[in-house]
Amino acid sequence: MTTESPVKSREAAAVPPPGAASAKKRRAAQGHRRLLTRRDRLTLGLMAGLPTILHVALVWLTALASIALAFTTWNGIGFDSIQWVGLDNFKELFTTNPQFWPAVEHNVVWFVVLILIPTPLGLFLAVQLDKNIRFSRVYQTAFFLPVVVSMAVIGFVWQLVYNPDTGLINSIVGANEPGHYIDWIGDPDLNLWAILVAASWRHTGYMMILYLAGLKSVDPALREASALDGANEWQTFKSVVFPTLRPTNTVVLVVTIIEALRAFDLVFVFNKGAEGTELLSILVTNNIIGESSRIGYGSAIAVVLLVISLAVIIPYLIATFRKERRA
Repeated sequence: MTTESPVKSREAAAVPPPGAASAKKRRAAQGHRRLLTRRDRLTLGLMAGLPTILHVALVWLTALASIALAFTTWNGIGFDSIQWVGLDNFKELFTTNPQFWPAVEHNVVWFVVLILIPTPLGLFLAVQLDKNIRFSRVYQTAFFLPVVVSMAVIGFVWQLVYNPDTGLINSIVGANEPGHYIDWIGDPDLNLWAILVAASWRHTGYMMILYLAGLKSVDPALREASALDGANEWQTFKSVVFPTLRPTNTVVLVVTIIEALRAFDLVFVFNKGAEGTELLSILVTNNIIGESSRIGYGSAIAVVLLVISLAVIIPYLIATFRKERRA
């Protein structure tokens, strides 16, 4: 009996009394609550709430307001002047506006040029930089720098390059003398292509970074297996590396389409979309904040641009979500 009593007493001491565990949980919960004071909760609410309110107000509400105004006519002076016109804005846009279809054509040309020139060039640069050559970081920075710089600044720089009198190009080709000027910006047959050169210069660095990220994710074992099979560098890239870049190619395609649709800054800096450089974004701006102040008509053009963008973005998002569910 004497030997069992100390053991029992120790076991009894080890077992917590009823309600002790729940008391500890309550104290822990209270401690967690005390970690966030009233001031902390107010700060977190402001940090999360203000960006959400600004996003909803400046993006979603304005988008919905544009869709609603597309079916009205309004000069921007007082809400009493808003009049419902139904589909009249769209009918005028598709039938009688002499600038709409040239603007659509220029946006298509913008996309075709970006997908055919800077995209392959960006892929080529990415492949070369993926070989870990010397000073690769310096080259990446140099090629990506135009992407970081503002489009307006790029426009001003290329205006200096295209200057008929003192510009770099005319100085090189000897077209900077009176009577021999080449007006790269004022000539309707040249200005769109001149602007596309500047846009391609920037877009190349963007594509290079996207493809370089895709190349870094390629399994090195695939290249080693291809080399063991006797394939040269071009055969390895064509048959092994490039097929694995399919997700990157999808992103590149969507980004290029969006870049072609949202093109605005360069054209506006060069000549404000006049004389052969009309774009849908320029038409929206000229009708909403221009001298005419046809806000309803400009909103109709914006809705057309929105529908074209959604026709590209929604299938991409659906495909992305399906891949995530399968994974």
